[in-house]
Amino acid sequence: MSTSDVAARRVVTLPNAISLLRLILVPVFAWLAFAGYDVAALIVLAFSGATDWLDGVLARKLNQQSRLGELLDPAADRLFIFVTLLVLAIRDVVPWWLVGVVVGRDVLLAVVLAVLMARGIGPLPVHFVGKAGTFALLYAFPLLLLAHVAGTLGDVAGVIGWACAWWGIGLYWLAAALYLGQAFRELRARR
Repeated sequence: MSTSDVAARRVVTLPNAISLLRLILVPVFAWLAFAGYDVAALIVLAFSGATDWLDGVLARKLNQQSRLGELLDPAADRLFIFVTLLVLAIRDVVPWWLVGVVVGRDVLLAVVLAVLMARGIGPLPVHFVGKAGTFALLYAFPLLLLAHVAGTLGDVAGVIGWACAWWGIGLYWLAAALYLGQAFRELRARR
């Protein structure tokens, strides 16, 4: 077994621990937000967004990329985005159409992934555009929550939060289009 195979099979790494922490923080955020502890919920959201970037950087710098990390990181992203959107929509912080637009994209890609897996094609590599879209959305949510603070701080947070949200939605769907193109090319090549 080569050194890269051993590295890919590692489980206990700092980046994986960070991704696992982000998964654990999902219900913590939901509880804080529903209980009305908005400042604490905001801190958890901001921390999650920052550590989403950090785990990837550390994995590359420490040479701790692993197959588990490749699964944990996007799982934490999707779950955090889904739960955050639901919580914010239920609390009337964001409109329900935003939930549909973002979750609809993830459902579409889950169906495409199921088709690929059924044909023996593993998950396709994540594109930088998708990471950028996720990053923008993860930063939009705390700002949109902060936008409900009365005054200038809330007004500025709302403008920046919606700018990040629109940018994130655009990049999110552009990444979906790129992924669909990759998937069709792979399926065509296998015929």
